[in-house]
Amino acid sequence: MTAPVPMTKVPVTIVTGFLGAGKTTLIRHVLENAGGRRLALVINEFGDVGVDGEILRSCGIESCPEENIVELANGCLCCTVADDFIPAIEALLAHEKRPDHIIVETSGLALPKPLVKAFDWPPIRSRLTVDGVIAVVDGAAVAAGRFADDPDEVLAQRAEDTAVDHDNPLEEVYEDQLLCADLVILNKADLLDEAELARVTAEITGAIPSAVKIVPTREGKIDADLLLGMAAAAEDDLAQRPSHHDAEEGHDHDDFDSFVLELGPVADPAALVARLAAVAEQHDVLRMKGFMDVAGKPMRLLVQGVGTRFRHHFDRAWTAGEPRRSRLVVIGEKGIDRAAIEAALAA
Repeated sequence: MTAPVPMTKVPVTIVTGFLGAGKTTLIRHVLENAGGRRLALVINEFGDVGVDGEILRSCGIESCPEENIVELANGCLCCTVADDFIPAIEALLAHEKRPDHIIVETSGLALPKPLVKAFDWPPIRSRLTVDGVIAVVDGAAVAAGRFADDPDEVLAQRAEDTAVDHDNPLEEVYEDQLLCADLVILNKADLLDEAELARVTAEITGAIPSAVKIVPTREGKIDADLLLGMAAAAEDDLAQRPSHHDAEEGHDHDDFDSFVLELGPVADPAALVARLAAVAEQHDVLRMKGFMDVAGKPMRLLVQGVGTRFRHHFDRAWTAGEPRRSRLVVIGEKGIDRAAIEAALAA
């Protein structure tokens, strides 16, 4: 006899945020401090190397076993809801041990609202609810002005020179993520001084509804109870989550290029990171991430960079029979010079 399907809706937390804001670090911290919850994780990786999935899969956290981690590497989740997301969710719900809570990590380029809309679809509305939308913000990047466009200033510039294209798709993605959020995590707050933290907080506060709270964090360390169990039911609240793309059927990512580079064995990790930072600055690279083979070392090196800020550490040993390769995902705006970047890193 088949066991009856539980009637209680499974809560889903959507974690959104721009490239390198710290979503994966935040999620790993939540998984490690799940408080007895049985969690599942859906990751939408942008690029051909599943760095985020590898990081989370290799940590062996009991609250979220490997079979509960699903990686969707094809396209952006908000564009492929029907093809990718719903089948992945249905597979998770069919597990003998159904998860108590599902966390969805979107691509840094994803608009969250189309994904939230999917929870209003009849096939999943009766089974799932959006417990909350979390926007993770890179505090240091915002302080540096990457997302600090002044609308009045843009209008003034446009009036002075109509030949200049002032469209800023990165700004729109960032704002859409903030406007859909139930909670904003201001990550990397430790990289800001008191005045910068106050200024960035004020900027974000001015862009979001007053009910949405901003929580500064370091290394994504936050109480899991604050993120899980918000009971926002965001699918019932879509009208209060405005988007630049509300009038559109969908969107595309023609404003970004992503490619994977194969590098040789690394002799000196610090020298590699210095070279990556120089290349990122010269070619205005948004994001670099990958796993590196360090000559003579049994451990695999994880490298992650946002702009010119890089971090690296050995994350695990190479397994028996695993090919030791150095592969790097590079993400930038449309027209980024792949050949020049490849040549600079090969030199």
